[in-house]
Amino acid sequence: MADLWSIISANYKTVGLTVPSKTPYVAVDPKLYEGTWTGKYADNKTFKFTISNVTGFRAKVQYQSGGTNKFQEVLIKDLSFRIGDTKFTLSALGKAEIKNVVTDPSSGQTYLDQAYASRSS
Repeated sequence: MADLWSIISANYKTVGLTVPSKTPYVAVDPKLYEGTWTGKYADNKTFKFTISNVTGFRAKVQYQSGGTNKFQEVLIKDLSFRIGDTKFTLSALGKAEIKNVVTDPSSGQTYLDQAYASRSS
């Protein structure tokens, strides 16, 4: 469990945040987030985010990768949101950085998988 917390803490620190961020939630521009975002992890596994209904700082998000399919309402803060163990951070117009905490089923070890996504619509 300590290893997982180290990964999550490092994840926050890489975007210049402290754990937890004291930045208040503020309304975001829906045009920056809404649409379909796609990319590939280093192992060539593809992923897709579908972001819709952005209202204030809330959004509906579907994340798909391999056999994983998650759908949840998220809160956007500091240009980021989390869906499960995956963090989406807006990095530029139409570009996002994706960080995913992965647990190896055979060893139980966790690692941070990083990739970039582009918005296609």
